[in-house]
Amino acid sequence: MKMIRAIIRPERAEAVAEALSEEGLNSLTKMHVFGRGKTKGMRIGDVVYDEFPKVLLLMVVEDEVVEKAVDTIVKTSKTGAMGDGKIFVTSVDEAYTVRTGERGL
Repeated sequence: MKMIRAIIRPERAEAVAEALSEEGLNSLTKMHVFGRGKTKGMRIGDVVYDEFPKVLLLMVVEDEVVEKAVDTIVKTSKTGAMGDGKIFVTSVDEAYTVRTGERGL
């Protein structure tokens, strides 16, 4: 299993969630967050914008669908402009369903 953390533009979040669902990847957690990338923000005149609104999507998927999930997120969220976001993929050792105690996804 892998956890995918995608930090994307807020205006693309719903389209990404819908595209993932169309691919059969329905389970995700969505959080509104603030942050900045390598550029440390942006200066416009005397005003410095050092944190931008983003959406953090979290999902845990089986190894064989990681590439499909990442490709869907990139294809749907990409605008080509700075600030499109980042995707991080990490291993998940175990998962449990709270209601049943069942192990796995």
